[in-house]
Amino acid sequence: MQYGVGVEYALHCLIYFIGSNSAEPIRIKDLAKFQGVSESYLSKIFTKLVKAKILNSIPGVKGGYELTKSPQSISFWDVIQAVEGQKPVFECRNIIGNCIINNEAGCATSLPCRINVTMLEGEKMMQDYFKGKTLLWLRETLDHELPKERLEKTIEWFNQRQ
Repeated sequence: MQYGVGVEYALHCLIYFIGSNSAEPIRIKDLAKFQGVSESYLSKIFTKLVKAKILNSIPGVKGGYELTKSPQSISFWDVIQAVEGQKPVFECRNIIGNCIINNEAGCATSLPCRINVTMLEGEKMMQDYFKGKTLLWLRETLDHELPKERLEKTIEWFNQRQ
């Protein structure tokens, strides 16, 4: 299982919606330049974030994007689901049901596949973990971990473009 780089770009970009002091929407052009990625690539990711109602698209010359809800209401899992879609980490192929002895009389079992049950439990634990990590948590963590000068320069960079 591997999440694509789109999840990483989405989370990196979304954090700037929290740090900016401006009430103006953030333009994809600025986010793309700041992240060093093409506008078209970021546009594809943002289309998914809008569709998932994480971002709102504001049309026009002064347009851009804004969060649709509070940072504490947007989890990592929300972003992962928006960008990657809703596909399970593990897909059981019912191998146990195809076992040769299951074709013999009286050998069929009604027990669930232990491998599938274990994988689904692990996936649920991972989802719960990512649901507990929000954009607000990320912002607060970065505020403590990153040098204050870097945070100030980032905010200043975005504010100058609005």
